[in-house]
Amino acid sequence: MTTLLLCHDAFADHEVPEGHPERPARYRAVCDALAGTAFDRLKREQVQQGSTEAAKLVHASAYIDEIFDISPGEGFVGIDSDTFVSAGTREAVLRAMGGVTRAVEAVFAGEARNAFVVSRPPGHHAEHAKAMGFCFVNTAALAARLAQRSYGAERVAIIDWDVHHGNGTQDIFWSDASVLYASTHQMPLYPGSGEASETGEHGTILNVPLAEGDDGLAFMNAFKGVILPAVVAHKPDLIVISAGFDAHHRDPLGGLRLTEADFGWATRKLMDLADTHCGGRIVSLLEGGYDLKGLGDSTAAHVAALMEG
Repeated sequence: MTTLLLCHDAFADHEVPEGHPERPARYRAVCDALAGTAFDRLKREQVQQGSTEAAKLVHASAYIDEIFDISPGEGFVGIDSDTFVSAGTREAVLRAMGGVTRAVEAVFAGEARNAFVVSRPPGHHAEHAKAMGFCFVNTAALAARLAQRSYGAERVAIIDWDVHHGNGTQDIFWSDASVLYASTHQMPLYPGSGEASETGEHGTILNVPLAEGDDGLAFMNAFKGVILPAVVAHKPDLIVISAGFDAHHRDPLGGLRLTEADFGWATRKLMDLADTHCGGRIVSLLEGGYDLKGLGDSTAAHVAALMEG
């Protein structure tokens, strides 16, 4: 089985004000990085649109109805100082959900060993009833719920290595023992959550904050000492990766010092656990990453690792 790459040009149609870091060029940088001959073995598909009803598996119904009702003909509607809706946002978010739906289907049907969804805007800051931090629908949370509702998964592990804490994913699964949420992230940094003391009602929220300036060694130690053992103990039927690459040393929005090789290492470690516990099933979703070269190089290292084995 191969790796499934899911993308669509509509992801570049979600526009943001000039100077905003979460810009359409991010999508093009990832596509360019995965265009070389080293990635010829990827199975590539254009994603279909998902449904707003699917989003209600992880978000409040009234919130989803409200957020998808916003569609400016031109210009932007600001949800907050960071999060904007443009004419292309609705389709981009729907296709992000469609990408997640297809990725989960493919790994459970045995069509692909793992899948990577090149979607934007990102999702891990979107809470149960709140858009924030560039995010509208929490696609990592949706992947977990789809696996449980449609494919009989009992337990899911979501691993988030974005430089920013995934407050939205934590919010959605705070009271759910069936989903492990484990995050490395820089603290202090936006959005201000992610202390090690935040463990959820069942101890299945696992935060391993890193300090500004921490490098790949600190990241690896967090994985080897805390996150990987927790995944083993959870015995997931699916591993979901919130694959943000803004912990890269080039990134302007964070202060960690990771390299693309560090992301490749973490990917391989999670693949080893997936092979042991869940038939190799991994669904990876693009989150942050705002330096275009750092993003491209890191994505290439991540996807190259996914293709191994």
